[in-house]
Amino acid sequence: MTTLVIAEHDNASLKGSTLNTITAAVKCGGDVHVLVAGHNAAAAAQAVSQIAGVAKVLHADAAHFADGLAENIAEQVLAIASAYSHILAPATAYGKNILPRVAAKLDVSQISEITKVDAPDTFERPIYAGNAIATVQSTDAIKVITVRSTGFDAAASGGSAAVESITAVADSGKSAFVSREVAKSDRPELTAAKVIVSGGRGMGSGEAFKLLEPLADKLGAAMGASRAAVDAGYVPNDWQVGQTGKIVAPQLYIAVGISGAIQHLAGMKDSKTIVAINKDPEAPIFSVADYGIVGDLFEIVPQLIAELG
Repeated sequence: MTTLVIAEHDNASLKGSTLNTITAAVKCGGDVHVLVAGHNAAAAAQAVSQIAGVAKVLHADAAHFADGLAENIAEQVLAIASAYSHILAPATAYGKNILPRVAAKLDVSQISEITKVDAPDTFERPIYAGNAIATVQSTDAIKVITVRSTGFDAAASGGSAAVESITAVADSGKSAFVSREVAKSDRPELTAAKVIVSGGRGMGSGEAFKLLEPLADKLGAAMGASRAAVDAGYVPNDWQVGQTGKIVAPQLYIAVGISGAIQHLAGMKDSKTIVAINKDPEAPIFSVADYGIVGDLFEIVPQLIAELG
């Protein structure tokens, strides 16, 4: 029994979600191999080889892998799939784009966003916006799985796996990379941040979100938002935390003016410590908060910033 992990990377370094996926792969049992498909991605392959639990790194290098096009990466996975009992990828946009193609071509059922491995053929995954956990047992010969990174610790360094170059498949010709618009910020990336300060519809306007910036600065935090705030146009889409946004589990999550709709709670309730500030004492956010402050956020946030010095 051997598990294949599809590494998410930018050709130079690994994405953090890959480390969580490797942890899940180790729990499946057997050896863990990691596929690094990219262009001039030797540095990323070398980084994977130093992760504890990895037995082998498969490095496929070709120009048509440079931008991670799902059509090409999926074909590379399929070329080696028969050697594996499990194929895992992070439950990110990258993994969610690749693995359904792989599962369809293998004629197996994909198991999505697992948060726990009970046995090599049995997994747990959230359903109903996280209000229930489904235990799923698969009889497929090859189990195709996406991994929710918040459910597993990041794999540690300390490995010394061999890096093996493999033959890259040909360009499928089904898609082409056109352009990428990257949001640039001096703050930590939302899904990797240890502290997040999020605002909701209670902020009232995009201008009011500036009130949260000094708080985020003092805590070295990323800034997030509820879907209501994003839909209202207060902040950009890439700030959205929730079932249809980004799933996060920081050490500290501060929810300001967020009522706590079920979709938002699904994206942040695994945070280690949750602080909620809301004027409504009946707001659902208080049901998951470790600490709650009932009051006017426009008075409380400045006081909190002053207390932090």
